[in-house]
Amino acid sequence: MQTEEPADFELNSLHALRQLNLTKARKRPLPALHLHRFIGVFVLPCQSWCVKCLSGASALSGRETGALPLRRLLVVTYRNVPDSKMEVRMWVFEEMVNDKKLTEIINEKHENTKYLPGVRLPCNVVATPDLLHATQDADVLIFVLPHQFLQRVCHQMKPALKQGVYGVSLMKGLALSEKGCIRLLTDLIREQLSIPCAVMMGANLASEVSQEYYCEATIAAASLDMGRELKQLFQTDYFRIVVIQDEVGTELCGALKNIVAVGAGITEGLGYGDNTKAAVIRLGFMEMKSFIYEFFGARNPQESTFLESCGVADLITTCYGGRNKRMGYALATTEEPLDELERAQLGGQSAQGPLTACEVYNMLKSRELLSKYPLFTAVHKICTREMPASEFLSCLANHPEHR
Repeated sequence: MQTEEPADFELNSLHALRQLNLTKARKRPLPALHLHRFIGVFVLPCQSWCVKCLSGASALSGRETGALPLRRLLVVTYRNVPDSKMEVRMWVFEEMVNDKKLTEIINEKHENTKYLPGVRLPCNVVATPDLLHATQDADVLIFVLPHQFLQRVCHQMKPALKQGVYGVSLMKGLALSEKGCIRLLTDLIREQLSIPCAVMMGANLASEVSQEYYCEATIAAASLDMGRELKQLFQTDYFRIVVIQDEVGTELCGALKNIVAVGAGITEGLGYGDNTKAAVIRLGFMEMKSFIYEFFGARNPQESTFLESCGVADLITTCYGGRNKRMGYALATTEEPLDELERAQLGGQSAQGPLTACEVYNMLKSRELLSKYPLFTAVHKICTREMPASEFLSCLANHPEHR
């Protein structure tokens, strides 16, 4: 399997645009960097640079804080373009915050005070509540929203899309078919919008990305050319990317690790230490691999993918930080139902781990495979309060790995 290592990437988009004369760039194509492909994510309507991102707010409830660091990355990558008209358009579901519209707060204060306070956005980031306006004429669509609302959003945005557009998903979740089978979110995007869609995953906690701490990510695209274009779009000096072709393994790792992270939080809430958490991570990792090969083996997931940032690195990071770990901790230390915990602990955001656990549980149950996946099963039952958190460790002690 072909990969492109970060160390071999000598001319990322930040360096490229430092050297480009924007006036000349507007007059001729740039085949080496394929920047002409970024019309829409980087478009030139009326001779002005414009970034258009389908990003982090849901159509109903729950918000993805990871979207804001993403916008920072896009702007940081292109912040040296000598053009004051460069604009980043981001779609935001409109809501009132202290009697003021969230889009107005973002556009006036250049900060999302509700979902990522303290992280200043550049002045050329413009929030819009109009999904069609945000996606009109785009060449690249960046999906960062709670996955349970994806199908509705795709339906709403489809009329605005032009021919040749493609997408990249940063969502970490799964979809369900009408028959109750699990589907990849990128498959849903491809089907609903009839466009190619890559996926980017990795150990990227939003708070750390926003502070520009060094981190890595994985872009998986069936077309390596498309993957390399996306790498040029996202990569910076502190955000390094490897491009691979295993879309299935990359996306499933990003979704399933959230279930394990809830389990890690449960053990922490029960008062256990790092040895126990390490066991949860290992057993969860084994269940992730087993699930991927059992249900998606026909699509040729690669063993090497588990060693990329999207695999074991993301799993470890999520089990030590992030909302899913926090939700597991809360489930173990209180008796409140999940929806109340999300409101109290996450400030209106959603934890994707419990939802993914439910989807996985229903699929395993329909195939009489629950006993093969005791960690996934126990996490779901604790999230729904069918099982007390105190029984979690006994489920792991009797794991098939130990027989």
